[in-house]
Amino acid sequence: MNLIQLRYIREIVRQGLSVSNASDALHTSQSGVSRQIQLLEEELKLLIFQRNGKRLIGITEPGKIIVNLAERVLRELENIKRVGEEFTQKAKGTLTIATTHTQARYFLPIAVKQFMHDYPGVALTIHQGNPMQVAEQVASGEADIGVATESISSYENLLCLPCYQWNRCIIAPEGHPLLDDAPLTLEKIASYPLITYDFAFTGGSLVKRVFNQAGLEPNVVLTAIDADVIKTYVNLGLGIGLLAVMAYNPERDINLRMLDASHLFPASTTYLGLRRDAFLRDYVYDFISILVPSLNRKAILAALK
Repeated sequence: MNLIQLRYIREIVRQGLSVSNASDALHTSQSGVSRQIQLLEEELKLLIFQRNGKRLIGITEPGKIIVNLAERVLRELENIKRVGEEFTQKAKGTLTIATTHTQARYFLPIAVKQFMHDYPGVALTIHQGNPMQVAEQVASGEADIGVATESISSYENLLCLPCYQWNRCIIAPEGHPLLDDAPLTLEKIASYPLITYDFAFTGGSLVKRVFNQAGLEPNVVLTAIDADVIKTYVNLGLGIGLLAVMAYNPERDINLRMLDASHLFPASTTYLGLRRDAFLRDYVYDFISILVPSLNRKAILAALK
């Protein structure tokens, strides 16, 4: 048994049991990956993966235990590497942030700019996805920290710390009848074609729940993961938009008008997620404190305890 075999197992699982995709991600041959897995199974005298011919179709019961242990071993190995780097290359390394488009576009930029100025030797990468994808990337170690709304807080192996609360607004083109039809209600919103976030993104499930509780079905004609895409189609007259207040800028969105909808929907919380067993480099603590000043090293360590 060796670390290469454990890495191959982990990557196969990450790639949805595709040996071909795993070998591409690992920059090695498909036959080499298959051979190493076969050697490990022969050594352990059990099957890790279920097969249909040469195709992997599932993970066996003992295989699930082995996959979890392999993940744990590789995470601890990564922690050891980080400890070494912390004491030999304090201002060099990598920082990977998993987040949604809205957070990447409207919440992170100021902190990212400051961090890149303070740590020019750290390569920063931002991965975008829905909240579940964000949480999974942090949980698997593919990302150091995650920033997203709602579902990220449901992962037990993640420490999730609140960043800020936000609410929603309705946007419509200049002259739209809804702009002069006060007060704004759920019934009025539901009477117009609606363009909003995909329900897997940015509090979308909460929005859906609010309409359902009111016995209403919004006329959603288009969904997107990107607030700028929503505004583009509202500008084209295809419907009114429901999006995060922070995504509306009156100077930039000169052809659109905004109606506050915070009285109709509960506030949503954006969380910062960290893997509980990860060793964090000093510069990761610094980035977090730039992003959310109240989340300094002392506060994070206290939360971990």
